[in-house]
Amino acid sequence: MAKSKNEASAKKANPVVKYLRETRAEIAKVTWPTREEWLRLSGIVLAVTVAMALILGITDAFSAQIMNFILYR
Repeated sequence: MAKSKNEASAKKANPVVKYLRETRAEIAKVTWPTREEWLRLSGIVLAVTVAMALILGITDAFSAQIMNFILYR
């Protein structure tokens, strides 16, 4: 028996629509942080970023002074 058009089109779903449906289903499974957790973790990230920027800046300045001393003594 031949398949009807509705059965054939139902089995062949649009891949974009399928992707969006699966994405929505996965996002629904996510456990989102509370506001307090979000603020605390964001503060940690900012503090580490600032600390690393300072460490790298100081290291760069120190290295530049050493190179100036070596090259232009």
